[in-house]
Amino acid sequence: MIQNSTSTPVHHLPKQLRFELQLAEATAYLDYTLAEQHMTIHHTFVPAELRGQSIAGQLAQAAFDYARKSELKVIPACSYIGVYAQRHPSVADLLAK
Repeated sequence: MIQNSTSTPVHHLPKQLRFELQLAEATAYLDYTLAEQHMTIHHTFVPAELRGQSIAGQLAQAAFDYARKSELKVIPACSYIGVYAQRHPSVADLLAK
């Protein structure tokens, strides 16, 4: 298991519509699309060797931070993002109604 993921930054790749976090040879990512003022988060993936280190949460937080800064509403098409939003009331205002 790779340790110390909290010190590894999440990178936003706007041309690829993706947030990534890379540790050693493994890459975790979150994919999204944009339409009008909405960010639809479609997929969050964390390789098996990186699981259990809150990496999906780091990716989700980076995406919500970007949405807030860009004045976007989030559509959680990814089940993890829906759960994340329920567990983190501070992002509730960003969810599309």
